[in-house]
Amino acid sequence: MTATLSPPDPALVARFAADLGRLAPVDSKLGLAVSGGPDSLALLLLSAAARPGRIEAATVDHALRSESAAEADAVAKICERLGVPHATLTAQWREKPETAIQERARAERYRLLASWLGERGLSALVTAHQLDDQAETLLMRLNRGAGARGLAGMRPVAPIPGSGANARLLRPLLGWRRSELRAVCDASGITPVDDPSNADERFERVRIRRGLAAVGWLDPRAMANSAANLASAEVALHWAVDREWEARVRRSAQEIVYVPSAPAEIRRRVVRRAVAELATEGQRTALRGHELDRLVAVLSAGGKATLRGVLCIGGEEWRFAPAPKRRT
Repeated sequence: MTATLSPPDPALVARFAADLGRLAPVDSKLGLAVSGGPDSLALLLLSAAARPGRIEAATVDHALRSESAAEADAVAKICERLGVPHATLTAQWREKPETAIQERARAERYRLLASWLGERGLSALVTAHQLDDQAETLLMRLNRGAGARGLAGMRPVAPIPGSGANARLLRPLLGWRRSELRAVCDASGITPVDDPSNADERFERVRIRRGLAAVGWLDPRAMANSAANLASAEVALHWAVDREWEARVRRSAQEIVYVPSAPAEIRRRVVRRAVAELATEGQRTALRGHELDRLVAVLSAGGKATLRGVLCIGGEEWRFAPAPKRRT
């Protein structure tokens, strides 16, 4: 995987240091997720140069391919040469996934990384998601009919999926192109791993990536800028929902009462928050858009429905309370 190992261009290190500095204080200790692909290896090289002695790395061996253990070992050897502590986190499957493979692997990866982060006393997890990933994410979500929240794409700072709001995930490379990061690896004398799943068109992201590459008039950088603009709009919507909640919601021990007055999207988000606060079922998964749309339509028509264990009643006031226990 490697012969010589040259340091990255100082100008690129300075650029990366500025990007990371906007997300994490210079004295924080950070954990890097390094798979051995070009993006994550470039993240490792840039981080080791920009934050010497302040980073550690982990590679998740999903144990789904025969080559994965050797790939993790190769990353460990590069980390040793860079003086970066490294851990290999191996998935222990009761049964290896045969469907929804990427989704289940992603959930297990973040579970293992969040646990490692806590054990090592690291303040945040840094991943190598980059600008082209952001453009692909925008297209994938656009193709599913996502709203502003989904179309805002990946945030530079976010909770680690499935781990709670206290564990932070940082994405300092969202302004970097995939080609730039591969060039960092090439200049350092490192040959990254080529994961065969990146060429498997059974996966939606691979199909989107190839489609985007085939259409020369779509500009990934402009698309990523659109996602950033939508992220700003999402912040404004969140602010408006907070104002609506303070002005139009009454809360007691057993009931939330909302007198709707705002535009449709604000009402929709107030309803989401009310159901989430009182839910007794399915709290681990976010409300799906179609579930929320149906509920708002019922409430607007003065009807009633039960969702996530919450009885919701429409009319001039929308009322939310825990639903009576079901008879068995």
